[in-house]
Amino acid sequence: MAPQVRDGVRSHDLTASFNVQRPSSVSRCKRCLLPSSVPGADLDRGGVCAFCRNYRPGIDPAGEEVRARWRNDLERAFQAARGKGPYDALVCLSGGKDSLDLLHRAKIDYRLNVLAFTTDVNLPRVAWSSIHLAVRKLGVDHLVYRPADDFYRRIFRYLLRNQEERGAVYTVSYVYAPLFEGDALAVATERGIPLILAGYSPGQPEPERMEYEFSRKLICETDWTPPGLRESGEFTAAELARFWNPHRFPAGTQFPRYLAPFHAWDYDQEEVMRRVHELGLVARRAHASPVHSNYPINWLLMYSDLRHFGYNPYAPEFAALIRSGKANRLYWWFMAPFVDFMIRRKVLLGRHTTDQMRWLGLQEDELRITRRRGAYDPPGLAPA
Repeated sequence: MAPQVRDGVRSHDLTASFNVQRPSSVSRCKRCLLPSSVPGADLDRGGVCAFCRNYRPGIDPAGEEVRARWRNDLERAFQAARGKGPYDALVCLSGGKDSLDLLHRAKIDYRLNVLAFTTDVNLPRVAWSSIHLAVRKLGVDHLVYRPADDFYRRIFRYLLRNQEERGAVYTVSYVYAPLFEGDALAVATERGIPLILAGYSPGQPEPERMEYEFSRKLICETDWTPPGLRESGEFTAAELARFWNPHRFPAGTQFPRYLAPFHAWDYDQEEVMRRVHELGLVARRAHASPVHSNYPINWLLMYSDLRHFGYNPYAPEFAALIRSGKANRLYWWFMAPFVDFMIRRKVLLGRHTTDQMRWLGLQEDELRITRRRGAYDPPGLAPA
């Protein structure tokens, strides 16, 4: 069935057949496992994608110079934060491998007085199990913010029915993430905590939005309210006030820095998974896998994008990690098609798709792309 056109964007009809197939040796890059359906993949006759053909292994001198500068800055930031507030740093804790490892490094390796902070929305049981275990083991204070569930239910529902052209994961993630990032900023600002640390791995979020640190302009001058939500008329001013807006604070307010240390440190996904298990921050080795600690809503987002685009939206990210030697190729050789199988069939962890559809009161034909690219990107916060 031909895609429909609405507001100048091709809107794929999700009642069409689901033609995504299990990747084979010729349907994904034999080196980095990037699916051939990813734009720009351009697999050659040998099954190697364009990104791998153009990739030059080894250290990029310019990139290493930048990372060295970030590492030096991070050390200075830790020193500058000591004793400047009730806590030296607020660590965003989601229960995933990276946030658990970051909490341990900040508390144990750097001996910072940290406050672990969690926004309790759509976290899976596995993540909560790891959060409770890590907080007890490390002996850190933990603040949990539990916003009204109905607001998130309505915002997820609206966004999935009105996705921008980059699909569900992009649309929802770049509205959802600024909400909990704003929660962390508000708590740190109100409590006088000078530093926020987030467990974003290299490549997260998109580099145009953040590399190592949110800019001072974004934190100190920018209203993060997505214009597409403001224009929708679906949400009250009080609800939209959940998004970060520094202009609500008195003149002269001191705002914290917001850093992503894994952008500066050497990063290896497999090593992080191994480390958090050996440190006893997860109950089982499998709980360190992003497959198990994933937000339940993300299974629905991946389902929608698989049906729209024919590939898992996280495939390019993991392919880039494999390409640079930061993720285990053998692990993802088996796991990537298995994840897609679970999503397509809505079985095992893929059952979250059905559960989230029921929670949101959505039918499959409502998962539509209807908005232009950038419809929800606040000025100054938008990736290119």
